[in-house]
Amino acid sequence: MSTNAADLVSHRFSTRELPGPMRLPLWRESFVRGIVHADIEPLSSAPFQAEARLQAIQGLRSLALKGSAMRFKRLQPNITDGDDSIGFIVCSRSRSQLAQRGQDVELRGGDAIAILHSEPAIVTYVDGLLLGLAVPRDALAQRVTDVEGLAMRPISRRTEAFRLLMAYLRSVFKQRALAAPKLRGTVVAHIHDLVALSIGEYAPLGESGASAVVAARHSAVLAYIAAHFQDPGLSVQAAARGQGISPRYLQRLMASSGSSFTGHVNELRLQQAFKLLSEFKAGPQRISDIALEVGFSDVSHFNRLFRARFGDSPSGVRAAGRNSI
Repeated sequence: MSTNAADLVSHRFSTRELPGPMRLPLWRESFVRGIVHADIEPLSSAPFQAEARLQAIQGLRSLALKGSAMRFKRLQPNITDGDDSIGFIVCSRSRSQLAQRGQDVELRGGDAIAILHSEPAIVTYVDGLLLGLAVPRDALAQRVTDVEGLAMRPISRRTEAFRLLMAYLRSVFKQRALAAPKLRGTVVAHIHDLVALSIGEYAPLGESGASAVVAARHSAVLAYIAAHFQDPGLSVQAAARGQGISPRYLQRLMASSGSSFTGHVNELRLQQAFKLLSEFKAGPQRISDIALEVGFSDVSHFNRLFRARFGDSPSGVRAAGRNSI
């Protein structure tokens, strides 16, 4: 599939509802050969299964795959499709093996690698999840010197730019940003920048003002806050330490989206409290316990913020929830 699609195109494939004998043939013909332009060899005698989603938009393709162990082969007959994209493969859980240009590389879970779609390659998918991106060669050649020379070089999951790319991708897919026409160009350009930074050999990014780095760091900060907002000890300093940046830079990142660290943390806590208060339970928690559970150490402060946010007291919301049962 070409990376020049003007609109977002999505293909899903699942063997879940297919009869056992039909799973492999349909996967091979309709998805792997027909869309991915490769061939496949199953590596297990167990019943075959596969779940995949491919999205394509101008300048970017993404493929998410999970299922049985299999070997993808993009050999000489397949590369006549004229696709000169750079593939960026992320081995999410277990491990994968890749072969191209006479090199054989094994990826550990969480690591990544770049391959050339214009040359024969073999990707052995063992288990877990596999994420693949395809970026036009020209887009990366503008950002990286000798992009072909950087192919088949393992990229550690600890690499700073790669970690930012993955945080940004999680945010993009979760928020369906590519489905919004006004955001597509910016999002795709950011992904190109972050892929280039990941495969290149760059100095630490630090507190860069580059738009792609700012967007990715902002996504990473939001993800960190979402995972830790119920911790009463969460602070700007703690979050900044967790991201390897300064508190001042973190505050600037939050301000760039029209929010603040404290305001965003409180919003998540209040939304969680509202949800808990609205749920009917046989033995409801005390309101003070809910305030503590969502991260507020001062119940009076919680009550004031809650009323200002929702126009009612916590006890009023709880009563309304009971009456609606």
